Amino acid sequence: MNKCIALEANDMPSLPKPAGHDVDGAHLEVLRLLEADPSLTQRDLSRALGLSLGKTHYLLHALLDKGLVKMRNFERSDRKLAYAYLLTPAGLREKLRLTRTFLLRKEAEFEALQGIIVRLREELRSHADGASADQRQAQDAS
Repeated sequence: MNKCIALEANDMPSLPKPAGHDVDGAHLEVLRLLEADPSLTQRDLSRALGLSLGKTHYLLHALLDKGLVKMRNFERSDRKLAYAYLLTPAGLREKLRLTRTFLLRKEAEFEALQGIIVRLREELRSHADGASADQRQAQDAS
């Protein structure tokens, strides 16, 4: 992988790795990565996503088939042909839609986790208060 490409792609804050069944999350991450660096190869995308090359190929071709990404040939500096994956206007709109959906879902998860954390802290406090009372009773009995 070209070191300049790696630095640009790695400088971008990444979303949590998509779970195997989270196709929208995987599509969003592919769109984000390609928007940041259209010259990424499928192998580069595969590494960045933490997915197999086959799964990455499947995701990328789904985006190509939907018209969200288009592929262009270009000649690399080593005189080999390569592809650039460019987001189409529809791809940019879909990326925004997926980002909104992702953000809403994560904010709801965050709020739910905050509630769980509050309840667990209260539970620990009540157990700690109960343990302190038990220790005082044991000391008084001795």
